[in-house]
Amino acid sequence: MTSNRPYLLRAVHEWISDNGLTPYIVVDAGKPGVQVPPQAITEGKVVLNLAPRAVARLEIGNDAITFMARFGGVSHSVSVPVAAVQAIYARENGQGMLMAEDAPGTAPAVSASGTAPAKSAAPALQAVPAPAQDATASDDGDTASPAGGEPDKPRPKGKPSLHVVK
Repeated sequence: MTSNRPYLLRAVHEWISDNGLTPYIVVDAGKPGVQVPPQAITEGKVVLNLAPRAVARLEIGNDAITFMARFGGVSHSVSVPVAAVQAIYARENGQGMLMAEDAPGTAPAVSASGTAPAKSAAPALQAVPAPAQDATASDDGDTASPAGGEPDKPRPKGKPSLHVVK
């Protein structure tokens, strides 16, 4: 079978874009075939913005992601092999997908838990848990239940008003 990696990258990119968020990819700049401006590389990795307003001629193909982008005001052609992509996520909330490391001679895989398999030789990205939403007190002293306990109170009808609190 062919690799599922490019299909997953296209799907997550579309999902992030459809929700009005900014898709970013994390790329291992040390992989062969990665063509990005050297000044964009930090600690062997590069984070690239794939939003339509940031790139031109974006193509997420089965072998590579290619596009034109500006770095420091200068337009550059960027090419990233699909195998070099380590993650795709939304900048605003961090939701996305981590891509598992490829084992030699096997098709790329994605870990359901968002972490690379333990047998990976190189350190991999790990999911950072979303901040817990603690119960907060509302104006009337009740507490909100973020875990789906009690449903939210219905909104009052009528004209909205602001109150000055001193």
